[in-house]
Amino acid sequence: MRSSKSRSRNKNRNNRPSGGNIINRVFDSQGPDGKVRGTPQQIIEKYNQLHRDAVLSGDRVDAENFAQHAEHYTRLLAEAQREVEAKREEQEEQNRQRQAERDRERNERMKAQEVAANEQPTLQPDAEQPDVLMPDDQDSGLVETPEEKPKRPRKPRAPRKPRQQDADGGDGGGGTPDGGSAPEAAE
Repeated sequence: MRSSKSRSRNKNRNNRPSGGNIINRVFDSQGPDGKVRGTPQQIIEKYNQLHRDAVLSGDRVDAENFAQHAEHYTRLLAEAQREVEAKREEQEEQNRQRQAERDRERNERMKAQEVAANEQPTLQPDAEQPDVLMPDDQDSGLVETPEEKPKRPRKPRAPRKPRQQDADGGDGGGGTPDGGSAPEAAE
């Protein structure tokens, strides 16, 4: 089993790379029938196919050799999948713990809000509300809104002047846009 990546680039010098990377990694496998290249799943399928072909042709030695190669990559893939699954479960457990902590904090805040609401004095419905008056020279810190401003009374409009009418009962506008009268046409 030889990785397609150069050994000189592998700084940690481990025999196997870390878990999840193996599943999609491309390997060059030097088998008895030549080089097989691909991901572990592709190599397993290729060796299983070569195993079936060797069994059909009656070559028991090659069949066993291909079966062993397929088994090796099957174990490699299974181990990588177990590691990926373990990491996923660990991540899920951390997420559950964080969610449980958030739930506890939220419940504590809700209880604190309920306690604060219960501690506020409740007013009897029949009791009169006290009027709080601020002296005029003191600023209340509140912003005055348009609804609160006293409305000024509107100034009454001056009545419109009536239109002047001509002696012939017209509207006073005449026949031209400037109000003048146009000369009458000769008959």
